[in-house]
Amino acid sequence: MRFEHLYVHVPFCARRCVYCDFSIAVRSVVPATEYVSGIAAELRARHSANQLDLATLYFGGGTPSKLGGDGVSRLIQSIAQKAHIRKDAEVTLETNPEDVSAANVRDWKAAGVNRVSLGVQSFDDKVLRWMHRTHDATTAKQAVQVLREGGLSNVSIDLIFATPESLERDWRSDLDSALSLGLPHVSLYGLTVESQTPLGRWVARKTADEAPEESFESQFMEADRLLTSAGYDHYEVSNYGRPGFHSRHNWAYWQRKPYAGLGPSAHEFDGGVRRWNTEAYTGWLTSIEEGRDPVEGSEVLSVEQADQETTYLGLRTSNGVPVDTPLPEQLSRWLDAGWGTVTSDSRLRLKGSGWLRLDSIASDLTVFRSRY
Repeated sequence: MRFEHLYVHVPFCARRCVYCDFSIAVRSVVPATEYVSGIAAELRARHSANQLDLATLYFGGGTPSKLGGDGVSRLIQSIAQKAHIRKDAEVTLETNPEDVSAANVRDWKAAGVNRVSLGVQSFDDKVLRWMHRTHDATTAKQAVQVLREGGLSNVSIDLIFATPESLERDWRSDLDSALSLGLPHVSLYGLTVESQTPLGRWVARKTADEAPEESFESQFMEADRLLTSAGYDHYEVSNYGRPGFHSRHNWAYWQRKPYAGLGPSAHEFDGGVRRWNTEAYTGWLTSIEEGRDPVEGSEVLSVEQADQETTYLGLRTSNGVPVDTPLPEQLSRWLDAGWGTVTSDSRLRLKGSGWLRLDSIASDLTVFRSRY
């Protein structure tokens, strides 16, 4: 099996954000050498020669930028010893603003990084403190400038919307700040409450509240109007990119293309079987050091499951999914509500508030197809 896409999970963080339920390892001193050696060992044990011919390479987390300039360089070098990284490969590094320095940017670019995903989340310092972020708005804006000056202009920023009303956040101000930076890509994520997170515990104790549904929808729609009016393509439910700057790596996920995964909690998919690694960094590292595969579990997808995924992932994107004509009554009601449109080549594409009803629409469409 040959893979053209590789995800590498770097779990290290300075602290856990209130909403985070990802696999992270909070470290005051990042064990970069130990981690890079572990990734190299996993790569050697799992993938044979010429199995990885990479069109995209994505370093996610956690906070990959915590490895610094030298750590990221050594990590990419270790991967390149086993994998072929194409000259035109998209190499993305998730970063936090406080890790962006001229020296780090120079090292990242020299190592092959050509796309940066910057975890901004908000330009409101009060909101950032509440989230337990370790940067402020000024640092975020300066990070964009430093990246550009260092030759990394393909920058995406993440913003989180639908924060508690008690924070009195000005969402429009955040959007205006993002647009003023003139970036090629913006990702938007609605704040969700997971029970095992600090936020989940706060909500359970009633010391924090969730944004009402109408606020969630109104903020999403406001962002959609502003970003599309500014020339961004709304090419996936959470992602807006200028033409030529859509995420190639994530697009591979949404098209169900095979991808390899390394590091704690990383997933791998060969087109029929999905497998995932041990979540905790210490457990993953122990497996590696003992010469064992750190895989924790796997599943073989049935034809029905694959069809469900294809429908769901297709509806996540601007490609949409093919539909039969004449249109079923249920689908006609969705169109009448303004949730989507059917193209001339008979593809259903969601739009506007339809994006917010993705789960239920995908479920209904899957059920309808199974019956008919």
